[in-house]
Amino acid sequence: MVKPDLTFRAGLEKDWPEIWQMIRPVFAAGETYPVSPDISETDAYTYWMKTPRATYIAITSDGTLAGSYYIRPNQPDLGDHVCNCGYIVAENMRGSGIASRLCQHSQQIAVQLGFSAMQYNLVVASNEAAVHVWQKNGMEIIGTIRNAFRHSTLGLTDAHIMYKWLLDG
Repeated sequence: MVKPDLTFRAGLEKDWPEIWQMIRPVFAAGETYPVSPDISETDAYTYWMKTPRATYIAITSDGTLAGSYYIRPNQPDLGDHVCNCGYIVAENMRGSGIASRLCQHSQQIAVQLGFSAMQYNLVVASNEAAVHVWQKNGMEIIGTIRNAFRHSTLGLTDAHIMYKWLLDG
């Protein structure tokens, strides 16, 4: 698949219907995100658009939504210099490098927002493609939690904690 040209911008309320159509089947599948597979649209909106520090979308040159991510502090107060992100790629765009580009963009934005590091708390081990992409973008597996995720088809599945220091030095 050819890597499409992408433009990144902040996700706006008007983008939500299209974002929801993209993330709804991913959440419903119960394979990668720890949210309820029957999460309501209102709760999903809060999760993806309201509680993060920022939400971004990636758009192709023809205006198609290719993917989205959110960025938020991983912990409050004395741990808020480390961010956490979640990513979704449109189903028809998977395999074209979008996830990697979302990750790269999020790392740049994290530094701009004042974060020093990035941590993913629950990367489902069976999601090998994501693990590979995150490692390719400098994220390290710093721990694996046995049976931490209730996968919809595989049952109890291990999950990785992944981390990257974003600043020089």
